[in-house]
Amino acid sequence: VQLVESGGGLVQAGGSLRLSCAASGFTFDDYAIGWFRQAPGKEREGVSCISSSDGSTYYADSVKGRFTISSDNAKNTVYLQMNSLKPEDTAVYYCAAETERCIATMIPIRGAPIDYWGKGTLVTVSS
Repeated sequence: VQLVESGGGLVQAGGSLRLSCAASGFTFDDYAIGWFRQAPGKEREGVSCISSSDGSTYYADSVKGRFTISSDNAKNTVYLQMNSLKPEDTAVYYCAAETERCIATMIPIRGAPIDYWGKGTLVTVSS
């Protein structure tokens, strides 16, 4: 099983990046794919999630209207388009697979499990 993130990098505030999460080794359609991020000294937070089965999407309030999640099921890949980036978006971004329809990503207090994690990609937004 693998989740491989790519697309991170250094960008100026107001700029854009597109992250990719390529999945292999499991039945993609049976999982929701979430994006998390963790900034230095801060807790990990769920940013966005997409259900591969019905395409439902979810966003944290901090990124709503700026980030867009999408899925190409033929390529087993999920994308996170990030626009209007802010310095506070600087973090390591991880993708993760869960079977709980994005509950684990978006409502972590419920304690639902994440089944698989990627290793992360660093996004740095300069002011």
